Amino acid sequence: MFKSAKESQVTITQLMLPSHSNFSGKIHGGFILNLMDQIAFACASKYSRHYCVTASVNKVDFLNPIDVGDLVTLKASINFTGRTSMVVGVRVESENIQTGKKKHCNSSYFTMVAKDETGKNVPVPGLILETEQGVRRFARSVARLQQTIHRTSRFKPSEFKVEEHLDDLKDHNVKISLIEK
Repeated sequence: MFKSAKESQVTITQLMLPSHSNFSGKIHGGFILNLMDQIAFACASKYSRHYCVTASVNKVDFLNPIDVGDLVTLKASINFTGRTSMVVGVRVESENIQTGKKKHCNSSYFTMVAKDETGKNVPVPGLILETEQGVRRFARSVARLQQTIHRTSRFKPSEFKVEEHLDDLKDHNVKISLIEK
């Protein structure tokens, strides 16, 4: 079975309250991450028709701060489907209610896995790619997956060779003082 990304799309909007702020008066990043995880869950569960769990979150960059009183809108859509997993693209925008000015605050990719009632992974529908943007998002997810596999194996403790990386570190704010075992 295959479904379109449109069948997965979820949008939520929430007013940012003082209780959501950090010590600098901006909205706490952890609160936004919680909202992002919730919408990723809703999107993946809606698409797969199963409860889903978060397997990983790919890079979250906080691009712009969010102020108390802003409306925050989160948009989520399925970008990629594997056998039992899905990559959900999440975009966060804030809007100043008084000026109407909108800011892109962050985007991230959540890998979600569909589960049955006993907690076992279950297959998910394949994705119908209907637009160039859909093909780009799917291809980008495949590339991220391949990079993750390469990065994980390259830095595996049993295969890591310190001497291959010492030159790479010399221009960084680090002092290397290895202690012999």
